[in-house]
Amino acid sequence: MSPQVSSETTNDGKRGRHFASRMEKTPKSFIREILKVTENPSIISFAGGLPNPGLIDIQGIRLAAATVLGQDDRSVLQYSTTEGYLPLRQFIAERYRKRLGLSVSPEEILITNGSQQCLDLIGKVFIDKGDHVAIERPGYVGAIQAFSLHEPVFHPVSLNEDGPDPLMLANVLEKRPVKLFYGVPNSQNPSGITYTSPRRLELATIIGNTNTLFVEDDAYGELNFSGKNLPSMREFLPDQTIITGSFSKILAPGMRLGWVVAPPDVMEVLVIAKQASDLHSNYLSQRIAYQYLQQQNIDDHIRKICTVYKTQCHLMINMIREKFPGSVLYTVPEGGMFIWLTLPDGISSTRVFEDALKEGVAVLPGTPFYTDGGGGNTIRLNFSNSTEQKIMTGMERFSQVLRTLM
Repeated sequence: MSPQVSSETTNDGKRGRHFASRMEKTPKSFIREILKVTENPSIISFAGGLPNPGLIDIQGIRLAAATVLGQDDRSVLQYSTTEGYLPLRQFIAERYRKRLGLSVSPEEILITNGSQQCLDLIGKVFIDKGDHVAIERPGYVGAIQAFSLHEPVFHPVSLNEDGPDPLMLANVLEKRPVKLFYGVPNSQNPSGITYTSPRRLELATIIGNTNTLFVEDDAYGELNFSGKNLPSMREFLPDQTIITGSFSKILAPGMRLGWVVAPPDVMEVLVIAKQASDLHSNYLSQRIAYQYLQQQNIDDHIRKICTVYKTQCHLMINMIREKFPGSVLYTVPEGGMFIWLTLPDGISSTRVFEDALKEGVAVLPGTPFYTDGGGGNTIRLNFSNSTEQKIMTGMERFSQVLRTLM
């Protein structure tokens, strides 16, 4: 329910709060609300989007923190620059060069409080009320929520197996002055779909003939089961691409460290917005993260994560093939953390969620991922924040729920 914005007297005699009208159009995080329901340890949850806690390198982080705090350098606990710790930005820039062959300057990188703040800042500096924003269908609910604050007009672009529908995107961009097209090319959240290389080039050709910016959310790019990296959209659209990245999936989400890569003219305005928001990101976390990256081999750690996630993903896919009704469609991710289910028409994902919860398993209805009211028969499954035993038990329970309803 949206917050009250009127000043009429309420039933208890108090006057209503004068909230900004934009809050009426900003949805709650449905995922956060569901996570409250699934805090019961007896419930096996495939509803969230959390990394596997057993893969967080607590010993390595503890060592890095001890090193940083043991240097008797009080500057690590002081205010710092808005752009972020320069050696950390240099590390990120060098990693782009090694991993994707991208030429990125540290001056084009801004350290943020998680990649969610990237979306908040991008919304603040680009979106005015009534502006046109294109987004994948289904699209990441965190972006929908962040951009909704600024009251844009969303234009969903359907996802096919190889990426966004190019004809639909071309039609949207031809008819309207679209400021941003937000997408997740690698292991998309929620669908798990990865854009193919030909589709990336096709999309870039379409966008390149416009003034539209492509916001490339690359939160899952490192979680690639094949180990083969596909090109960034920045390779094709160097002046029209903004990249967002995160340490949450490969280091620890509680450290709240992300970053945005943007052309110099965009970066200048993002820095101003960041200063107005929180001055700078957690400096101690930045120093600990950088120390960790110097002391540990992050590539070895990422390979370990990918090995576990690949095993868990394939186990879940096999359970779907063996246990689910044949009318249930599903994606087969190349990485990331999610599988997307499409149920037969007429089967409500909300009803499925409610019935599954009664059986001790939580899934996520797909409706919050749609800006046009769709998705009533879709479900997102998370395979990362689990164990093989929980996946087998939970998917067995879930299959029984689906068979009862179909």
